[in-house]
Amino acid sequence: MPKKSAGILLHRYEGDRLQVLLVHPGGPFWSNKDTGAWSIPKGEYEPDEEPEAAARREFLEETGIAAPGPLESLGEERLKSGKLLTAYACESDFDISGLRSNMFEMEWPPHSGKMQFFPEVDRAGWFTLEEARGKINPSQRPFLDRLEARGGSRRAR
Repeated sequence: MPKKSAGILLHRYEGDRLQVLLVHPGGPFWSNKDTGAWSIPKGEYEPDEEPEAAARREFLEETGIAAPGPLESLGEERLKSGKLLTAYACESDFDISGLRSNMFEMEWPPHSGKMQFFPEVDRAGWFTLEEARGKINPSQRPFLDRLEARGGSRRAR
């Protein structure tokens, strides 16, 4: 059975333009990666946890804020790793200067015996859909397409 993950694609409108919130993974492996490295805030969950509850928990852990309001399902995608990701959409104007991610510990440098703490997410950004398609992990792009299809028909400005 594949591992499962859930996350929230936060979005807002800047004038007529739909923007999405993406996060960049923290830690030394990701420090020099940009294109294709960004993600929706997400994380794994156990079989006894509901995906929506997991998505809300992970969003809070990775950003420091609770996802406001109701969530709309954006479906599920299989990631390159084989993990199944369930995503939800939520509209909000999150101020990224308030980003507060949880931390994780790992041995760094490798084989040094020295343990260091790193933020799970080191930064967040608001991106237009065009920008986001270049930044996001390619296996998560279908969520952008689904949000665009729904948002474009729902929001007239």
